[in-house]
Order: sequence, then C-alpha cells, then structure tokens
Amino acid sequence: MEAVPPNSEREATACSIAGAEEDKEGEVHTAMLWSIQEAVERQTLQIGVSACGATAVVDVLQALGITVAPETADHCVRTRLRRNDSPLPDYLHSRSEAGATHHQLIDGAERASGGQVLGKFFGFHPARRVKLVPWLAHWIRRGAVPVATMNMQRGVAEGEEIPDAWHHQLIFGVGPNAVFMTNPLDVVGEEEVRIRLCSESVLLIRREDVLKRLMPGSPLSLISDQQTDPRWKTLDVEGQVRQMMNEEDHSDEDHPKMTHIMIPAAYSSGVTLFALRNSSVGQELLSAPELPFL
Repeated sequence: MEAVPPNSEREATACSIAGAEEDKEGEVHTAMLWSIQEAVERQTLQIGVSACGATAVVDVLQALGITVAPETADHCVRTRLRRNDSPLPDYLHSRSEAGATHHQLIDGAERASGGQVLGKFFGFHPARRVKLVPWLAHWIRRGAVPVATMNMQRGVAEGEEIPDAWHHQLIFGVGPNAVFMTNPLDVVGEEEVRIRLCSESVLLIRREDVLKRLMPGSPLSLISDQQTDPRWKTLDVEGQVRQMMNEEDHSDEDHPKMTHIMIPAAYSSGVTLFALRNSSVGQELLSAPELPFL
C-alpha cells in the first residue's frame, strides 16, 4: 500500500465534480468523481476470473486516494471461483456464490485500506422509493464512491443473449438519465440500471452448462440435500434439471425446450457506498437509513 495523503486532500480528490445540473425541483442530476478521460486513464480492467468485485474495490480505493495492488484487493475480497470441472451439483453450488457479495466488497475494502475505508450497502429489491440519479449525485458530491451490484440477466432486450452472471461496477458519475461506470467503461440509461439493481437473488444457468455436467454416480438429490439455504428446494432446482433431462429424451416440437434453470444466488442487488472512515460523509453513511420501500 502506498503512502496515504491527509484526509482533506483525499476528500477533495473524492469530491471532484465535473459539473452539476439542477432540474426545476432543485434536484442535482450531474456529478462526477472522474471525467470520462480520467476514467479511461484510471480505471482498472478485470483483474481475474470472477473478480469484478475485487476490481471495483481497487478503483474505489483509488478514487479515495489509496493505492493497493490488484492481488491485494483480490486476496482481501476473497473472490470465489466457479468449480467448472465438478459434477453438476457441486458446479451449481459454486455458481451460486462465485465472485463476491457486497459483504465481501465492504470487508475487502476495509481490510485492503487498513481500516481507513468503510462501506454501506443500500438494497434496491424489493423496489424502493428513490430517484436513482439524484440519489447517486447527492452521495457522489458528498465524497462517497458508489459500486452497483447488478443482475445483468435482468432487462435483456428480446433476441439478445442473456449474460451468465451478476456484475459489480464502480459508478464514477451520473448525468441526466445516465450512469457512468467502469469495467467495462460504459454509459447506461438510468432505467436500465434501475432494472438491474432491482432483482431477486437468483441466477440463470444455461442449458448447455447443465447438461454437459451430468455424470453417472452423482445423484441429483445432492443439489438440494444438506444445503442450508432452503431456496434450493423452494425453487425445485432438482426438478428443473430432471425436466431438462426429460426434454432431451422426449423431443416435442410443440413445446420449446428450457433454455436455463434458475438457482439461488448469494448476491443482493443494490448500491454500496464507500467513504473514508474519518470523513464527514463516512460518519453520515453510518447513520443513513435504508431506502424506503415503494
């Protein structure tokens, strides 16, 4: 870890604003931690498999004036990997928690910064009564650094391929109806982001990823048996797999085959706000209430 500048200097870095626009209701709709050119130069590209969370933590700390090596962030976040070579039950269990949750990002940022950084998660599911861009603009202007935890399988346009994972992305700014993010560098419409942020904790697994891992001697009952999370049985994941197998044995042109099964996911959709622990916004975050339900 490199030497850390004084709090006032780091807060100034975190609070640098490219501009601010107010609507007729007095709400600010534009706030930037970095300009787009700065984001191009500073963003960290994905540092490893399933490591979007650790990648976001590297940039969170950078935005707050703290530099850590990517491998340090990854170690502190404790990124979990997919067990791609396992039989289906174990593969599905690994998929349900691959990568990191917001809890791991918060703990990882605190550990990697030596306790200088804190984070607070704001859930967006079930739906909340909040205007996303003005809410983000408020906190960015105060000096907080947001990271979105999104289900990328939500809001996919008809005909487009469904992504196979959730994703953590640092938000380096907002504009009218737009959210600016890194890894990858992108500008996404406010409504599209809101849809991805409001999701049940579930994950779709592609048909081919299920069928190719069916192995003799690996009972499907292991999918749900001995799992502490009751959702494996509530979602009847074993039954979904058996239905997919039956479709392979009995082709019916009148009934399209399942494209995915749905499994529980460890992740919660929402936004984690990070700040320097000893800053005013850090103390404000600690006492900030949850967003109200619709």
